[in-house]
Amino acid sequence: MATLLYRLGRFSFRRRGLVTALWLVLLAAVGVGAATLSGPTSNAFTIPGTESSQAITVLREKMGVGADDASAQVVFTAGDQARLTDPAQRAAIAEAVSALRAAPHVAQVGDPFQSQTVSPDQRTAFASVAYAVAPGDLTDGDRQALYAAGRTAEDAGLGVEFGGTATQQQSAGGAAEAIGIAVAAFILLITFGSLVAAGLPLLTALLGVGFGMAGIQIATGFFDLSTSTSALATMLGLAVAIDYALFVVSRFRHELADGHDPEQAAGRAVGTAGSAVVFAGLTVIIALVALSVTGIPFLTAMGVAAAGTVAVAVAITLSLVPALLGFAGTRILTKDNRKGIGRHRSPGTMPMGGRWARGVLRRRVPALLVALGLAGVMAVPALDLRLALPDDSTAAADSTQRKAYDQLSSGFGAGFNGPLLLVVQDSLGDVGTAAEQARQTVSRLPDVVVVTPPTINPARDTALLTVVPASGPSTQATKDLVAAIRDHAPALASSTGADLAVTGATAVNIDVSDKLTAALIPYLAIVVGLAFVLLMLVFRSVLVPLKATIGFLISVAAAFGALVAVFQWGWLADLFGVQSTGPIVSVMPIFLIGVLFGLAMDYEVFLVTRTREEYVHGASPDDAIITGTRHGARVVTAAALIMISVFAGFILTDDTIVKSLGFALAVGVAVDAFLVRMTIVPAVLSLLGKAAWWLPRWLDRVLPDVDVEGEQLTHRLAAEQLPSQQAPAAPAPAAPVEEPTPTCECGCHCLSAADRAPERELVSV
Repeated sequence: MATLLYRLGRFSFRRRGLVTALWLVLLAAVGVGAATLSGPTSNAFTIPGTESSQAITVLREKMGVGADDASAQVVFTAGDQARLTDPAQRAAIAEAVSALRAAPHVAQVGDPFQSQTVSPDQRTAFASVAYAVAPGDLTDGDRQALYAAGRTAEDAGLGVEFGGTATQQQSAGGAAEAIGIAVAAFILLITFGSLVAAGLPLLTALLGVGFGMAGIQIATGFFDLSTSTSALATMLGLAVAIDYALFVVSRFRHELADGHDPEQAAGRAVGTAGSAVVFAGLTVIIALVALSVTGIPFLTAMGVAAAGTVAVAVAITLSLVPALLGFAGTRILTKDNRKGIGRHRSPGTMPMGGRWARGVLRRRVPALLVALGLAGVMAVPALDLRLALPDDSTAAADSTQRKAYDQLSSGFGAGFNGPLLLVVQDSLGDVGTAAEQARQTVSRLPDVVVVTPPTINPARDTALLTVVPASGPSTQATKDLVAAIRDHAPALASSTGADLAVTGATAVNIDVSDKLTAALIPYLAIVVGLAFVLLMLVFRSVLVPLKATIGFLISVAAAFGALVAVFQWGWLADLFGVQSTGPIVSVMPIFLIGVLFGLAMDYEVFLVTRTREEYVHGASPDDAIITGTRHGARVVTAAALIMISVFAGFILTDDTIVKSLGFALAVGVAVDAFLVRMTIVPAVLSLLGKAAWWLPRWLDRVLPDVDVEGEQLTHRLAAEQLPSQQAPAAPAPAAPVEEPTPTCECGCHCLSAADRAPERELVSV
């Protein structure tokens, strides 16, 4: 693989004009496609095959209820001592209802006094607004028309708030990306000391994200995608694109400084660092695509969209980055480095990465115990993890959606915001008898406030009843009520021959959460198993993959703990802009595991491959660890800081899923890069010693050699250079002289590791 990428890097460097032009043409093509083929997105969370999803289909077919259409609740509250039944207030509500009926795309509006949606104390009422289009088809102008129509009642002193799917709109997220890019630019400038070197990863990352976003827009014209899909793909694509370009640019600068001509340096950079990029990118892509095993369409779509963005980032890194390096040439270096190209570089003081590794090895047991203790403390809150899907109760406290939710709860009870819909079907007789029996049975269940009389379709084979629970939609009591109703369905079928199903937004959310929870353990097993196999291929070891996999689980547990502490318990909520706390979004754990797995394997590959190379070439286990960390720590630190900055920037968005995922990923990356990979990993490798690199011979013969470190490419290039280095006549053999091994002031063999065979520097990142 390294040899093939070496050729690709040289080709892209030589034909830089052609390669760049091709990428620009492709970008223009997908841009046109995005502008002409895009469709609406949706916030609906449904899973085909579940009872609630099947019941929604029945309602649509039998009763003409458009469950996917937008809806809104306009909530009116009386001020001071007034009552909504007073003439002035009643007239104001009637005027608002008339204005709502004239709003764009509105199909039906329920008058509170005719629909009997006035609270017992006559201080709260609501008008139900049904639209003829999906939420994604509503424009900002349509929403403003809704608000303007409802607020005509404010002239009479009434309070007016709005809730429902029609009021939801996707956050632009521009500030999040801007902050992440700004911080990434600063880190790159500090790392490289050159504007050209810092700007190149940012440029290619923006192009890659542009491709990904255009592709997602095209996909919305053919598939149902969540409104969060683009934000999640942007978050991940931007982070990995910058990091992957960073590794290749850093390698290119190193090769130039060693005296290689720019074209040769580009080939070597792509052949070595690019090999690690391919493996790292594949781990992320596989983990994201594996979300399809959950059988949840919207989660599969999110994973595939993000995986596509990562794949584009890898392709750009391997082809467009070396092409742009061809335009930059030696300007990618600082002025001082340009003057010293090809000269012997004095090591000076030991780099920070080497000093850190040496300090960890000197106190490996205390360092290991402290790191594990910190991660364990962070993970403790994860034991209280509760999952649910977002609704208006999780909106910002000062938002109109949250105010409407609270006012309805106060006027009608907590369960009013999460009614359950009962669908009764009897294709053999009159459904009325079965529906009435179902109403009486459900009315006697605990936590039920009221069950409405059945609404029967013209064919009299389907009936619809509404159940108002006493508890809120995200409570355990409501979940138990749904289970209790479903437990009575067999008895109803036995006595009447009718089928009973529970649906509605609350039931759908419960089914989705249960499905996600059930899929979490199998998915985790797949990801962990995949990690073990892939790392065995890379490191030719059994214990190193085991250690890496356990480290990944530590990072996941710490990220979950921090997520629960902030978003569920409310610790430091004001600092992170969390307006309201509650259960964690159901899609969070499984998506976090997939993304963090890929990122954790990135750092494992970039740090430990050099350690393995040093050990294979004869260094002692501890010397190999110090040298490997010395070469990889600076770039990995910069990469981790960039990812943390990009992810943390998304905490500023209003989207609950994106905000919490950005926070969890930022914490997870910080823990994995600095606590696990740079502290726990060196300590464990040192404790294991030579046993860390043990692999049974039979397994070594079975496993294919993927050559991530580029060792085969190193030997090939050395063999090609050998004839030109030989003199015309061979000198007489001289007596063997054992040269002293140089050492640096740190006392390790990091200089001898670099000086033994200059071509071995090729494989460092």
